[in-house]
Amino acid sequence: MSATSLGYRDRITTAEQAVQAIRPGMRIFLMGTCAAPRTLLAALVKRAPAFTPPVEIAQLFALGCPDYLAPGMERHLHVNTLFTGANVRPAVNEGRADYTPCFLSEVAGLFRNGQLPLDAALVQLSPPDAHGFCSFGTEVGLTKGPAECAPIIIAEVNDRMPRTLGNSFIHVSRLTHIVPVSYPLIEINQGDGSDEERGIARHCASLIEDGATLQMGIGGVPEVVLSLLGDRRDLGIHSEMLSDGLIDLVERGVITGARKTLHPGKIIAGFLMGTQRLYDFVDNNPLLEFHPTEYTNDPFRIAQNDRMVAINSAIEVDLTGQVCADSIGPRIYSGVGGQVDFVYGASRSKGGKPIIALPSTAVCKGQPMSRIVPMLKQGAGVVTTRNHVRYVVTEHGIAYLYGKSLRERARALIAVAAPQFRDELEKAARELRYL
Repeated sequence: MSATSLGYRDRITTAEQAVQAIRPGMRIFLMGTCAAPRTLLAALVKRAPAFTPPVEIAQLFALGCPDYLAPGMERHLHVNTLFTGANVRPAVNEGRADYTPCFLSEVAGLFRNGQLPLDAALVQLSPPDAHGFCSFGTEVGLTKGPAECAPIIIAEVNDRMPRTLGNSFIHVSRLTHIVPVSYPLIEINQGDGSDEERGIARHCASLIEDGATLQMGIGGVPEVVLSLLGDRRDLGIHSEMLSDGLIDLVERGVITGARKTLHPGKIIAGFLMGTQRLYDFVDNNPLLEFHPTEYTNDPFRIAQNDRMVAINSAIEVDLTGQVCADSIGPRIYSGVGGQVDFVYGASRSKGGKPIIALPSTAVCKGQPMSRIVPMLKQGAGVVTTRNHVRYVVTEHGIAYLYGKSLRERARALIAVAAPQFRDELEKAARELRYL
């Protein structure tokens, strides 16, 4: 049965007509990362003055599309973000948008259980196949669950959206309005990494054995780590996110998934953040399975992968091992994301290694400051607790904290701090009675 016979053509409309279905006071879900539906969002912004009371936009991290976050727009389009990316960060910290902390593994549950009931969802999809199924493409993990909860689904259908496989489809009969578009997706190039990031990556790579299954977060360090694994064998991937770095390892036969204990032979992921090369690689590729984050990020499912290695970042780590990854003091910088999901999952894995990786220093007002600190800044959020943390890696080495006393932790963390701050940290540790 063709998509045409299933009423596909009857649902086709313009973006301007489609957003007429959005009424004042509604809560809508906005698809994010590199797949934000830009044409629909532009039409929504144009119609925004009609929204009194404002429409609430629930989102995670929608890249680009800044107009809906402009000062004053909150009177008509009020954003409630579950992860604070760079575009929404000023609005959150100025009080023009809200931030709701949430593990990625629990995002869909907030919408399904009625905690955040939805009236509509704005998504971007691949064209339907012969059976009437569209793929969520590059952004399955954070969108499929919430979208399925919305009674109104307004979809851009983009012929440039790759058709990803797995639990990644929605039938055209569920779509209320369809807006055909054709434009390239946003591309993110993770880059080659700084000297610090390359140093961190070398230490992280030293912890990765043949047959390990990997989760890689966002940023330069994970990308450099992948570039250092060319001599490994039978690596697997189970990750919320994929980037370009995996392609070379697949083509060289390094990533095979042959030793995976969950989904052997398959790359499991939720969404993509990469370039057109990655989008072309995943299109209709049966090597990859995409799933919602309630599946990919379930710690108990992650733990079913033996030798699970999870690499995540931090803003600062205190001398007891507490990890702040979402704020600079009280100012929200990002979000909880999937860090705790994968730290806990990897720690429960047979032979697993959860790694927190960060540069030893940052620059504040032109001056270097240590990211290994005696105490977290006042108001800082503890994302990964001292009870969960195992490996902390900087460019200066690896601190293994699991089963260590506060005294042992302080010594190990001071040893991987920047050399110019070690005396200062040791003095503070003694004042705190850690040493």
